[in-house]
Amino acid sequence: MLARVAVLITVCLGLAAPAVNAADDTITLGAAVSLTGKYSINGKYTRDGYDLAVKRINEMGGVTVDGKQYKLKINYYDDESTPARAAQLAERLISQDGVKFVLGPYSSGLTKAMAPVTERYKVPMVEANGASRSLFGKGYQYLFAVLSTSDQYLQSAVSLMAEQAKAHGRDPGSVKVAGTFQNDPFSQDIRAGVMHDAKQAGMQMVIDDQLPPNLDDMSATLTKVKALKPDLLTVSGHAKGAILAIRQISEMKVHVNMLAMTHCDSAQIIKKFGKDAEYTLCASQWDRSLAYHDDVFGSADDFAKAVEKAYDYEPPYQVAESAAAVIVYAKAFERAGSLDPQKVRDAIAATDMQTFYGNIDFDDTGKNTAKPMVLYQVQDGKYVVVAPSKWASAKVRYPIPPWSER
Repeated sequence: MLARVAVLITVCLGLAAPAVNAADDTITLGAAVSLTGKYSINGKYTRDGYDLAVKRINEMGGVTVDGKQYKLKINYYDDESTPARAAQLAERLISQDGVKFVLGPYSSGLTKAMAPVTERYKVPMVEANGASRSLFGKGYQYLFAVLSTSDQYLQSAVSLMAEQAKAHGRDPGSVKVAGTFQNDPFSQDIRAGVMHDAKQAGMQMVIDDQLPPNLDDMSATLTKVKALKPDLLTVSGHAKGAILAIRQISEMKVHVNMLAMTHCDSAQIIKKFGKDAEYTLCASQWDRSLAYHDDVFGSADDFAKAVEKAYDYEPPYQVAESAAAVIVYAKAFERAGSLDPQKVRDAIAATDMQTFYGNIDFDDTGKNTAKPMVLYQVQDGKYVVVAPSKWASAKVRYPIPPWSER
């Protein structure tokens, strides 16, 4: 029934369209996005980023391909946050709707489901929200990701923990680390990165748990944290996991010296939890304070202001990276001078540019090798960049004070 509803929604919105409509000189991009299901929060941010970039590019006159002007349009379907549905919709977009250029879905798992389909049809997919390392070890030639890979997300947190231990007269080898991670490709990559970096620093991993499938209760893990008293707690469970973690950590008054997680901004932990979110470290692909610039949105801060005007919220990085994926396509169309998918694919592969989101330069596997991650901390109700030091706008507040002193 859900599948039928999803199809009806797309038809009612008039979304089925050929890749290039000669009547109105429009290039149609295809996207399966999580408008319902467990990824719906970030699915909305993904769509908002895509839509805002298309709107801005069209307002600027669209793209010029071999001397001819084209406007951009996106053909959307709801993948319902399920890999099987995402794969079906990739097939539909290409084989039924005639789409020749695909934007990625939200999450590594759904990107993994779509990539074999786009590869089989030799249709480029520029994606912004699938960060799993495993996506880039399969030899795909038509998959390109503007974001940093997931193993990098909490590397800065482990390094920062080691730095703070030394600054407080402790051997990093005495540091105890706890982690709880969703059982999906993205979060399991983060787990692997945390465990690798902790081992390299000589730290002891005292808790290595999985979040429950429904992301509804992590009290068993938090009870262990109270008993074992790790110095650093790491959490990865997308937006829903971040909401769960802050809520239950505050309810159970769980104390650690450092708390680091993913998806804090898209989970809106400051708005939802206020002072209970203070001191949380948050991995991010992007920040509005970074010194990036392009000719579409201007600076990173200019983009953030555009999002605030259009959608009335401060943008999490998912919005920014999604908009950047559209910009990659727009510039590739122009450089290719053609709408032939192979020529566009080759132009995408040759991308080497700066956007408001960061530098983009794809390696042979389709990864963007030119952009670092950053680490926020919630300080006085705001996100401020505290690592890496090159990008830091404030010093980390460490250790987190006990709940009785907060």
